[in-house]
Amino acid sequence: MCFNCIFTEKFTLKILSMIRQLYLYSTSHCHLCDLAYLLAIKIPDISVNVIDVADDEFLLAEYGVRIPVLQRQDTKMELNWPFSEADIQELLK
Repeated sequence: MCFNCIFTEKFTLKILSMIRQLYLYSTSHCHLCDLAYLLAIKIPDISVNVIDVADDEFLLAEYGVRIPVLQRQDTKMELNWPFSEADIQELLK
């Protein structure tokens, strides 16, 4: 493997480890979920993975009446709607 390839791979892995991962539990046609997504993507260095709870019976039972819900991937801490950009920042600390 070439030096540049190794350097690029290590650099990419470091950047990916700095990006904080959030799940947004949602459903289609949910305007509050759309607002939550727009708030979350304003925060630098995060990745928001939208999960449609209607696709899974367990998730639907857990989050169906609570959506939108943001969850940190690493700690599983959750933030229930309504929330602000400042609330999301606090979740990420």
